[in-house]
Amino acid sequence: MTTQPHEHIVKSYDEEQRRLVEEIVRMGQTAVAQLEAALDVVDRRDDSAARRIVANDDSIDAAERRISQDVMRLALRGPMARDLREILAGLRIPSDIERIGDYASNVAKRSIALNASPPMPHVAGLRALGLLAAGQVRQALRAYSEDDDELALRVRENDAQLDRQYTALFRELLTYMMEDPRSITPCTHLLFMAKNLERIGDHATNIAENVWFLLHGDRPLPPRDKRDDTSTAGPA
Repeated sequence: MTTQPHEHIVKSYDEEQRRLVEEIVRMGQTAVAQLEAALDVVDRRDDSAARRIVANDDSIDAAERRISQDVMRLALRGPMARDLREILAGLRIPSDIERIGDYASNVAKRSIALNASPPMPHVAGLRALGLLAAGQVRQALRAYSEDDDELALRVRENDAQLDRQYTALFRELLTYMMEDPRSITPCTHLLFMAKNLERIGDHATNIAENVWFLLHGDRPLPPRDKRDDTSTAGPA
């Protein structure tokens, strides 16, 4: 009896693997929804909604624990080389998603502190950065769901754009703080929130790189641009 490429001899194994991929993607979509909701509460200055987002982070943590247990059970059922890569991706990707959920929760928490100060014009820049990060995560999840290595590479390459946008916002906030010392506290909150969003982009890149590993094993990834210059950035 012959099988198609990557088709496991035990059909139930393939069905269980597909179910796990779908569950991981749903977990990722929940994390992105949390991020988008956090960006909305920053705009609306809604403390109650922010607290709900923080509380909802527990559901993402629980999903990661459940998926990890399911992946480990699947690992006992018969690994070929592709199976082992699927198992590793099934452990690594939910871990990245869990961190994305944490960062979304952090943005919501910071929004509550930010609301103690007058509205800031830089919230628009923060939102633009956050939507770019959310788009990166969605694309990475799609690459995972569809076994799309070209899309995974685009996600990885596009991280440089997110880094550039983050660096520009970082410099803008530093300049504003120097010009108006009264803005130091709210700008500090915005700086932490922006860093959370930049890290979400890094985790989207991690997911994309795990998709590449899943499909190609140890085949080297092409070099990529990395543009977070905030360690050396001063005011523009």
